[in-house]
Amino acid sequence: MYFGGTNFGRTSGGPFYITSYDYDAPLDEYGLRSEPKWGHLKDLHAAIKLCEPALVAADAPQYRKLGSKQEAHIYHGDGETGGKVCAAFLANIDEHKSAHVKFNGQSYTLPPWSVSILPDCRHVAFNTAKVGAQTSVKTVESARPSLGSMSILQKVVRQDNVSYISKSWMALKEPIGIWGENNFTFQGLLEHLNVTKDRSDYLWHKTRISVSEDDISFWKKNGPNSTVSIDSMRDVLRVFVNKQLAGSIVGHWVKAVQPVRFIQGNNDLLLLTQTVGLQNYGAFLEKDGAGFRGKAKLTGFKNGDLDLSKSSWTYQVGLKGEADKIYTVEHNEKAEWSTLETDASPSIFMWYKTYFDPPAGTDPVVLNLESMGRGQAWVNGQHIGRYWNIISQKDGCDRTCDYRGAYNSDKCTTNCGKPTQTRYHVPRSWLKPSSNLLVLFEETGGNPFKISVKTVTAGILCGQVSESHYPPLRKWSTPDYINGTMSINSVAPEVHLHCEDGHVISSIEFASYGTPRGSCDGFSIGKCHASNSLSIVSEACKGRNSCFIEVSNTAFISDPCSGTLKTLAVMSRCSPSQNMSDLSF
Repeated sequence: MYFGGTNFGRTSGGPFYITSYDYDAPLDEYGLRSEPKWGHLKDLHAAIKLCEPALVAADAPQYRKLGSKQEAHIYHGDGETGGKVCAAFLANIDEHKSAHVKFNGQSYTLPPWSVSILPDCRHVAFNTAKVGAQTSVKTVESARPSLGSMSILQKVVRQDNVSYISKSWMALKEPIGIWGENNFTFQGLLEHLNVTKDRSDYLWHKTRISVSEDDISFWKKNGPNSTVSIDSMRDVLRVFVNKQLAGSIVGHWVKAVQPVRFIQGNNDLLLLTQTVGLQNYGAFLEKDGAGFRGKAKLTGFKNGDLDLSKSSWTYQVGLKGEADKIYTVEHNEKAEWSTLETDASPSIFMWYKTYFDPPAGTDPVVLNLESMGRGQAWVNGQHIGRYWNIISQKDGCDRTCDYRGAYNSDKCTTNCGKPTQTRYHVPRSWLKPSSNLLVLFEETGGNPFKISVKTVTAGILCGQVSESHYPPLRKWSTPDYINGTMSINSVAPEVHLHCEDGHVISSIEFASYGTPRGSCDGFSIGKCHASNSLSIVSEACKGRNSCFIEVSNTAFISDPCSGTLKTLAVMSRCSPSQNMSDLSF
């Protein structure tokens, strides 16, 4: 994934994939750069581009052994403009140790598990293990309404320094069971997708169970009541008896066993099957299906089990609110909404709606739905996706991420024991200047009063580059180098800071040229430090969208510690440009 996305609507696959389709991509689902990954890949692409003349000139690469776990792949041939061209890739496949190798009469140091790119077969332009790109820390901020957008109808509510989206909510109860005339009856249990045609996640099944006085006496004498037993189901099954929830089962083709309690006489047994994304990869995915497999039965009756697979079932596709399109601007007012009290208890199968104003500026907008349970959300009729407040597994995350060694899907896992997703992307193109309609369908119970609207930005940038780093790749394309009047070895490394578009570097929080300690958002001054570091970096960067700071004694006027390898570490903050709204309230 190079550009992360969002599974708007019901497009998330899986099943059980979250709505975000970001996967730590170099460009995230909001279009923001994920640094240093984006910058490091950008440098990789630039280095390979420098090798293009040799790559297209060579019929095949030449392989050369440089050591027990080191090798070179060399491309050379005749250039398009005459003369010979050459590019080389030096690889160290040792996962643990750096290697010193000789290539074409020169010495090179290769970090563990890395590749150095030499566009001219002499000078290193890039090494996969040496990251010179900036690091960005994305910040999530409470929304500030734009000027003139604060309507009398709605105000952002602030509690405990958190801005909640609204203090005024409306609610509507979704009917439990068969709700419309477009239902049908069939003898037996049908496959979920064949009935819904994927028009909705939800499919109601209803049958009638007759309970005799003898059954009641039998249960009183022998203990537990009856049990719904289904050989296999996916993804969510909810069991209702007489419109009261008996229980839920979640899983991918798992056995379902749910105790139920009936009363004497006729009872309505309701089964609601629900898909949470369809399988979208692997062999025979079209045969995966949904709903039930195998036999379904009711156990515990005096005269034996009841075979539900052969019962007469009435089917209803979807929810009444879905059919009435109460999530749209055009149709929501037709529903019989009622005011939701702030102290209302969380309820299942509830529709909620409110209106909110968009945040100021152009930063990406998200809804924080951490206070909700599971359901779906719409903004101005646009389906922003399913939400599910579920906690990831507690174990399996690495304290530190080690790039070395072969990749696997569990490598460098983060956020163990935290919600899988709480923030949901709302594209600004879907928002109006004011009074945007937000509608949610909540399945399990949540508190809409705690929903907040926020913005996301790369608010903190850090750079950390040493004197030993390779020269900036942009220098390879300068006329002085191309004309041969400049040696690439004479060019000093540099730190490059670059805010997102529409933002400028508003402050330099830390700067040290010498031997700084720590990492981004935790730098500290080491034993060696140039006292003018902060002033020089501030002068070069403050008020600019982008800046370059050379890592050399010349740039900092003096050598703070002769004979010591020095590093420049910088931490800065980005803020919206001055021509944007600068409001607070």
